[in-house]
Amino acid sequence: SNSNNKKMPALEVNPDLQKERNTATFDPQEFSVYWAGGQEKYKAKKTLEELFLDDPALKDDLPTSYMSHKELYENSVRKSCLIGQKIRKLRADGEDGVDTYNALLGGSLGAALLKEGNPLSLHYVMFVPTIMGQGTTEQQVEWLPKAWDCEIIGTYAQTELGHGTFLRGLETRADYDASTQEFVINTPTRTAYKWWPGGLGHTANYAVVVAQLYTKGEFRGLAPFIVQLRDLDNHQPMQGIDIGDIGTKLGMKGVNNGYLGLKNVRVPLNHMLMKNQQVLPDGTYVAPKNSVLTYGTMMFVRCALIRDTAQSLAKSSTIATRYSAVRRQSPIDPNQPEPQIMDHTTQQLKLFPQIAKAIVFKTTGDGVWNMYNVISGEIEQGNLDRLPEMHALSCCLKAICSTDAAAGVETCRLSCGGHGFMDCSNFPTIYGMTTAVCTYEGENTVMLLQTARYLVKVYGQALNGEQLVPTVAYINEAIKLKEFVNFDGSLESIVKAFQFVAANKVRVAYEQIELRRRQGHGTEVSANLCGPLLTAAADLHGRAFLAQSAYKELTEVASHVSPALADVLKVVLELYLVDACLNRIGDFLRFIELTDRDVTNLEIRLESCLNRLRPNAVALVDSFDLHDRVLDSALGAYDGNVYERIFESTKKNPLNKEPVNAAFHKYLKPFMKANL
Repeated sequence: SNSNNKKMPALEVNPDLQKERNTATFDPQEFSVYWAGGQEKYKAKKTLEELFLDDPALKDDLPTSYMSHKELYENSVRKSCLIGQKIRKLRADGEDGVDTYNALLGGSLGAALLKEGNPLSLHYVMFVPTIMGQGTTEQQVEWLPKAWDCEIIGTYAQTELGHGTFLRGLETRADYDASTQEFVINTPTRTAYKWWPGGLGHTANYAVVVAQLYTKGEFRGLAPFIVQLRDLDNHQPMQGIDIGDIGTKLGMKGVNNGYLGLKNVRVPLNHMLMKNQQVLPDGTYVAPKNSVLTYGTMMFVRCALIRDTAQSLAKSSTIATRYSAVRRQSPIDPNQPEPQIMDHTTQQLKLFPQIAKAIVFKTTGDGVWNMYNVISGEIEQGNLDRLPEMHALSCCLKAICSTDAAAGVETCRLSCGGHGFMDCSNFPTIYGMTTAVCTYEGENTVMLLQTARYLVKVYGQALNGEQLVPTVAYINEAIKLKEFVNFDGSLESIVKAFQFVAANKVRVAYEQIELRRRQGHGTEVSANLCGPLLTAAADLHGRAFLAQSAYKELTEVASHVSPALADVLKVVLELYLVDACLNRIGDFLRFIELTDRDVTNLEIRLESCLNRLRPNAVALVDSFDLHDRVLDSALGAYDGNVYERIFESTKKNPLNKEPVNAAFHKYLKPFMKANL
């Protein structure tokens, strides 16, 4: 298990933590195997961890928080090249499945190796997939071998200083010159500069640059171009290229996010990726057969992000739960010694819902992933019926899961008191990585508005008697029902109530938009005036989906595992649903005739869930099976020796390398002795 990853002399496991493990009612190993995706994937995970974590060259003697921006970048490139070499070897042995890349570039193993992010990750995550998804067969044959072998390092340059989420506002333009069969690419203004792509600053020598395409003097829409940024030998920027790093950030500090200006940069005709749209040598433009294919990549990434948020919650809840078993404070009974802080019900309410959310987001992420694969297949066959539904779902889940995960990481930090504020707790880094998800790949409020547009549209269809697609079919039910009867507090009724409340939030937004339109406002202005109602409707749609998904997936899992584990998962499910309901109780009271007694019963059940989960809390986070190097936390190590590890971390502090700092002689002493 995890106890073998030692840096210090072997320490016994903290007795309070060991006691928690001894009294658990289920076998964490069983859940670990499920969590990893089955026995095969569990074995593969362990093998990969050994291959990467036992390599001394991939360990940091100096914590990244003590490095300068420049030192951190140089160390990140050194390590990302070592990781790249190992990936090469795995590729040669045919062992580089999608799980390998997820682990190495995502929040689990990747975070242990490069906790502030990998400057090469966009090469694997965006550059290569974009060529695969948007290049013709010939273009793939030309570019993919070089990219896979890292003969060239690429990034994906779409976002600009002036525009991110609103793609039609991008200003970089590509004009086709038929006389030389080249595109001339320019960033005509300061705000047209590409800004944010990972690895763009000093790492990549190629990029897929997204620009507004003009041929024969006419505007054609957005198109992707492969552009060489730097000399393949000496890495100097190419002519017309203005490039660099954007600077320090709240998190993801090692990713080398860059800026890029282009001045009359010429690229050959065949450097435009032409699977979906073409430009012929004379400048004739052939439009894509349908404009929706590019949604595929975005949905793919958003589905993957839902799983990442589960990982962030798993990490932070593991650290906080282990710490809460070791830390003792504030007697509950004045005649007893100080209790473990996990015995305080207020502490349980901070921790346990985060454990539950980690599990629910993971199972939902897996479910949505399978749904995405089914719908992708349909799209390939030319059947686009479920694309808008999938787009709406992936948008709002991306927003809700990242919002809840960022808030959950912060709640876990707060639950650890002062020590949670130290860098050695690793909460600052986990928080930076997690809150970033709220912004990238579609800013969260914009995501909710996208979903809400879809919901309001289908609400109108349902009013006309149309039967809606599966994930919004609950709207049909709610229109028929008019009011919700017999809320009995069972899990089924909480799920149904969530759907009823969501449908009514959509109804409110729909009616208010219609009202504004009757008052003479245009559709867009009406939607803007109702913006807060729209985002609230999308939020509840997503939460109703999570509730239904949690119920379906966890009940399903519970039927396939040992009775002991099934019992624990049932408590996790009940905690998740009751907590989710109480968190939105105002909406429930508004649309459903709940009584004071109903709400009191929910509060009593919440307390009961916390109480029943308490004996298994440590075993549950153990079964997330997060290696000490992945957690990288003095508060959350498997052995629970919190105070020893906090002390150990002070020894790495460069300030403590000498008893007296030069600043004493230089400033303090003259200041103190000035009047003598």
